Amino acid sequence: MTGGKASPAGRQPSHRTTDAGAASQQSSRGQTFDRYAVIGNPVAHSKSPLIQDAFARATGQHMRYERLLAPVDGFVETVRKFAEADGLGLNVTIPFKVQAFALARERSQRAQAAGACNTLAWRGEHWFGDNTDGAGLVRDLTCNLGETIAGRTLLVLGAGGAARGIAGALLAERPLRLVIANRTHAKAIDLSAQFERGGPISAEPLASLSGQQFDIVVNATSLGLGTSVPAGLWPHRLFTPQALAYDLIYADQTTPFLHWARNEGAARTADGLGMLIEQAAESFYLWRGVRPDTDPVFRLLRAAGRD
Repeated sequence: MTGGKASPAGRQPSHRTTDAGAASQQSSRGQTFDRYAVIGNPVAHSKSPLIQDAFARATGQHMRYERLLAPVDGFVETVRKFAEADGLGLNVTIPFKVQAFALARERSQRAQAAGACNTLAWRGEHWFGDNTDGAGLVRDLTCNLGETIAGRTLLVLGAGGAARGIAGALLAERPLRLVIANRTHAKAIDLSAQFERGGPISAEPLASLSGQQFDIVVNATSLGLGTSVPAGLWPHRLFTPQALAYDLIYADQTTPFLHWARNEGAARTADGLGMLIEQAAESFYLWRGVRPDTDPVFRLLRAAGRD
């Protein structure tokens, strides 16, 4: 996991000055705290407050982090009220990432490529939008799991928003090739075409994967908990002898994809908890100019899942 690191000169976060009558939150001792939140629908399950509060305590940042439940048709209005109440930053989750992209007047290159924002930072008069999903995945793979991406074969299952959010970051690590495979092949083709300038990416029908093997296989489909992998959905023997199977979703139990991968011979498996924490750290760095140590938070969340 990554360690704490101050931002370089010139990249200090821009904080809004508030007076005693402002709506920013205060402690029992009268100290003002900067305000941040995760916004979504649903949002009660989100682990983001636990993660961001732990980052703030560890780095000595005076901030409060909350959950914002926005009506499905009320995202923009909820964000507007949050900004008026001196809100400085938002993590954005389902189903608002595309709306956040449209709302942001300024965007990072990785948000532009993904066509969605999972992070908003207030820049004085407008929102800056970023997408930290891909960076979070790469940091988890390389720093936490010890995987090398350069020169290796990668398979991403799925071609929706989750796959779009990670494709650019994976290509930036210079894999030998990155294959996108999806039940609706046309979507895989579109995604591959969008990122073809970034490196060796291709779209292949699921049936054509038979006989191929990959070093890292990432599940970016909507296959969630409480289900099982449908028989025949993916070909057998997709994994090289030392392959890693990685599921973008996280859970306290083995996900259906990871259960399937183990039965198919994957040497290692990992769910998306590390990615969740690392993308949150990336957001925290954008807001506060300090990169927090993620390892204690990973241990905290794993321990909480076992309780």
